[in-house]
Amino acid sequence: MKESGISEWALILGASSGFGEATAIELARAGMNIFGVHLDRKAAMPHVEEVLGRLRAQGREAVFFNTNAADPDKRREVLEQIESKLKESGGVVRVLLHSLAFGTLKSLVAESEKDGMGRAQMDMTLDVMGHSLVYWVQGLVQRKLMREGGRIYAMTSAGGTRALPSYGAVSAAKASLESHIRQLAMELAPHGITANAIRAGVTDTPALRKIPGNEKLIEGARQRNPHQRLTTTTDVAKAIVVLSHPDTYWITGNVIGVDGGEDIVG
Repeated sequence: MKESGISEWALILGASSGFGEATAIELARAGMNIFGVHLDRKAAMPHVEEVLGRLRAQGREAVFFNTNAADPDKRREVLEQIESKLKESGGVVRVLLHSLAFGTLKSLVAESEKDGMGRAQMDMTLDVMGHSLVYWVQGLVQRKLMREGGRIYAMTSAGGTRALPSYGAVSAAKASLESHIRQLAMELAPHGITANAIRAGVTDTPALRKIPGNEKLIEGARQRNPHQRLTTTTDVAKAIVVLSHPDTYWITGNVIGVDGGEDIVG
């Protein structure tokens, strides 16, 4: 995976848990250093330190930023620090994973206005879980931190094409994320950079546990999946490692299912 003489890095948005954590660990095993962006309170920091320890134990560099990945000023600060670090090492960002799961889970229409989806909540959900991908890619490419051979991945879900209770804003965000991936794939093709969305099967993550009715989703997926189990974050992370190989340069603009066949079963 590694270019001779080049220090390769992955930038993981949402690196401290779920798909982001697992992918950081698997990419480190494959030889990449890790930049991670996460937003955690003090109580969660021991786990963040544990993740950092696992990455460094593999002989990799790991630099984490505890900040709001959707804030323009914070994003600029992180990119400036990444740029400075890569100038020192002569490195490059080979992989960007967008795995931000922060949005409002409410019905679009409720009995009362206060219980329904507000404009600020809708805008925030689409910005964090959808549009922020574009802004991070802009920053990496315009600063030439990602160049030919770069791989961009964004975590989507079956909810991007289906209706689920209280999932309306997140569903819209996932749909916009997939649209952004298609557009980025087209625009970045001349740069030799690919962009794909990863549609994981139902996975028991902290984000899933926040969805109302998650118990039914989990049980339904377990029964429906041909393997009779849920997808794990490691299943997805290992797939991303394989897809990050230089020989996958012709795979771009897709929504790639990593679900053990769950989505094909009615």
